[in-house]
Formats: sequence, C-alpha cells, structure tokens
Amino acid sequence: MECSKMEISQIFIILTPIFFVILLGYLAGYFKKFDATTSKGLNTLVTKFALPAHLFVGITTTSKQTLIEKWPFLLALVLGIIGFYVLFLLVAKYVFKYSLTGASMFSLNSTQPTFAFMGIPVLGSLFGADVVAIPIAITGIVVNAMLDPLATIIGTVGQRERSEGDSEESLFKVTIKSILHGLSEPLACVPLIAVILVLCGFQAPDLLSSSLDQIGSITSGAALFAVGVTIGIRKIQFSPAAFGIAILKVAIQPLVMLGIATAMGLSSADIVKLVLLVAFPGSAVAAMISVRFDSLAGETASAFVLSAIMSLVTLPLLISWLM
Repeated sequence: MECSKMEISQIFIILTPIFFVILLGYLAGYFKKFDATTSKGLNTLVTKFALPAHLFVGITTTSKQTLIEKWPFLLALVLGIIGFYVLFLLVAKYVFKYSLTGASMFSLNSTQPTFAFMGIPVLGSLFGADVVAIPIAITGIVVNAMLDPLATIIGTVGQRERSEGDSEESLFKVTIKSILHGLSEPLACVPLIAVILVLCGFQAPDLLSSSLDQIGSITSGAALFAVGVTIGIRKIQFSPAAFGIAILKVAIQPLVMLGIATAMGLSSADIVKLVLLVAFPGSAVAAMISVRFDSLAGETASAFVLSAIMSLVTLPLLISWLM
C-alpha cells in the first residue's frame, strides 16, 4: 500500500505543473485576454514552429538503427488510430445513422489526440524529452499525413452525396489536395524529412541542434498554455454526442491501443507511450475540420473541452495502472 501511495504522489508531482499551466491558459481565455484570433496565433507558434523544430532535433540526433527498429511502433499507431477511426466511422454511419460526413467528423474527433501539445510535457516528464521525440514525431506523421486527409476525403464524399451540383471538384482532385495538404503541415513534413535524412545517414551538427533548440525549447509551456486558452474561449454543449466523443477519446481508444500493443508484444515502455499518446484529450484541429464541413461543429468543440476535463482523471489513472 505504501508503494502505491508513493506512485500516486509521484504521478501527482508530475502532472500538477502540467495542469497548472493549462489552468493559466484557461483563465487567460476565459477572461478574454486571448480571443479566437490570438489563440490561433499561439497554436500556430506551437504547431508550425516550436514543436517541428523540437522534433527535427530529436530525430536527427538519433541513430539510424534506432529509427529502423521503430517500425512496430508505427504499425501499432496505424492500427490504433486509423483502425479506430474506420471502426467508429462504420458504427456512427450504420448503427447511429449519421450522414457519411457526420460519421467521419464524429470518428475523427473520437480518434485524434492533442499529442502535439501534451506529448512532450507529459511523456517527457515520464521518460525524458529526448526519448519521446521519435514516438511523437511518428504520431504526427500518422495523424497529419494519414488520418486528417482520410477524414477530409470521406467527409467530402459525404457532401458530394448530398449535392447534385456539377461544379464540385472531382474526387481524385479532392484526394490529391487532401493528401498534399496533410503532408504540407509542419507536424507531418518536418518529421518525415528528418526521418528520411537520418535513414540516408545524416546527423544534425551541434550548431544546427542548438539553433533549432532556441525555438524548440519553448514547446512544453507554450503548448500547454495554448490548450488552456483554447478551452477557455469555447462554450460547452452537454449533448450525448459530445459526451460520446469525449469518452471514446480518453477511455475507450486507450484500452483498444493497450490491447493492440500488448498483442504485438511491444516493450512495456512502448506500450505506455502508445497508450498515453492516444489517451490525450481530443484535438482542436479535428474540431476545426468539423467546423469547415459544418458538421457536428458544436458537438466536437464541446467534446474537446469535455475530454480535456475528463483527462484530469483518466491520465493519472492510466499512468498509475501502466507504470
């Protein structure tokens, strides 16, 4: 019992500073110190500059062999993220009778974690920031280069089914544009370029690493603050759909990933990383995609907030169970 209490206290010590910074961001958003425009700027700083720089350094200072050995980790993420999306796309479409676009948005928001904002501070506190750079980079490739384009393509197909207009873009063009847009996102292309460089034998020199660290080192605090601001400026709708998305995101998907990673025989450390990577709250990016399609916009924005609140309970429970 004493050992269990010590583990819980250690988890509390790790997570308290993280949620404290989120709370500061929430208060800044709630009291209108940030609005939608300035919040977007803060998110842009993290997702397009600070985190990509951090991940580039983390990958390009890793050995080629270590990178090659991570392919089972990539496969587990594809099964646990893309597979989970497809499964609940079918459930939402054929069991709950959502439109194809609605089912895509429901499943996307039930699947996509806010790994870009919480991965470095949470996993970094548990394993060390250098160790988790590659897992987070792989997640970025899966989410931005695979999940978001897939959800966008299926959402567009759903809209085309409802529209008879001849001016619609061809599905081929939509597919190509969606994939290219996903690959153009820094959280997808920067890690991908870094992986290719390392596989070709490149290792970042100290001067380049130090230069990129100047911006990459702000990732943890700025990302957590941005999460809080995003929550603070949004209103919550306590709808069944919002609760369903939030529960799937922070409770069901981590259990599914646990089963996948265990069945694949991955190391205990990799299992913990995989489970926690998908256990983070839903993504504001996924909610914004729903707004773009004008499908479940209120429900997905609320689910993002609800999942963040629920994670105050689920993350400590998962860490105490797995570690």
